Amino acid sequence: MTRINRRTATLGLAALAAPALLPRSALTQAKWRPNRPITVYNPLPAGGVADAHLRFLGERVGKMLGQQVIVDIKAGAAATLAAAQLMSVRPDGHAIACMTVNSLRYPHYQQTTWDPLKDFTYIMGLSSFTMGFVCNSASPWKTIEDLVAAGRKDPEKLNYGTSGVGGTGHLMMIELEAQTKARFTHIPYKGGADWMQALLGKQIDFVPDGAFWAPFVENGQARLLAMATEKRFAKFPDAPTLRERGIDVVGWSPYGLVGPKGLPENIVTTLHDAFKEAMADPGHQPLLDRFIQEPWYKSPAEYRKWAEDYFPSVRPLLERAGLTKPA
Repeated sequence: MTRINRRTATLGLAALAAPALLPRSALTQAKWRPNRPITVYNPLPAGGVADAHLRFLGERVGKMLGQQVIVDIKAGAAATLAAAQLMSVRPDGHAIACMTVNSLRYPHYQQTTWDPLKDFTYIMGLSSFTMGFVCNSASPWKTIEDLVAAGRKDPEKLNYGTSGVGGTGHLMMIELEAQTKARFTHIPYKGGADWMQALLGKQIDFVPDGAFWAPFVENGQARLLAMATEKRFAKFPDAPTLRERGIDVVGWSPYGLVGPKGLPENIVTTLHDAFKEAMADPGHQPLLDRFIQEPWYKSPAEYRKWAEDYFPSVRPLLERAGLTKPA
């Protein structure tokens, strides 16, 4: 017969009453739910494609998670301010950012207080801006060849607007100028809403940038000269690609969501799953179609791997553009 004294009986009861200690891995996998609104920093101006996209997704994610998702505009510095904002927030899931590809270029030519591979937690890829060349419909140019000829005849007389120095539009133009010997003057803006207003107001002559211009081409206010894509788009079947016209330039401008460094895995999973479900909403693809964008979904691991590959690979292009700072 086992003898039970008061001490062992007390210990036994305590063991039954106390919760079992969970290993750290189990704790990190515990389900996370926000306890206050989630802020998504947007690196591009209000009224642009990214703004509309983030607000659409955020509205649905907010309903799923039971907290409002607020899109906070942090435009400027070649669309890198949103991600940079994460350097001063806690890694608790209540503040994340939309990060454009520019955040993987900017550190090559500007001093930054953050490292794109060390200081952010990659959550998911969302979409990619579709790039094209457009002018005001009242402009004299009917084709990309007309525009290039004008840039050769009167070097630097014509102005073009993009979403910033070192952005995809700017890099496309540097490549185009190198191949065609045409010369134009760059006017950087904070994003599509700004440069589209300037184009319609005839403050600039043309835009080589993301398809915020698509609705304006459809309503006749702007003319699409060429697509800076690998293939033609069904929405604008008559618009040739630059490659079809002998100019080997393709614009590449994806964006996704990142969190601050050290964001716990369970929070990453919750945010990823909610935004991925929002992307499956029936209204998502029609929104992207409006600006001829396509989904660019990537899991956390896939997004990080893509960034790790892209960051060093883009430096030669920036060097050719004369943008890189001394090593």
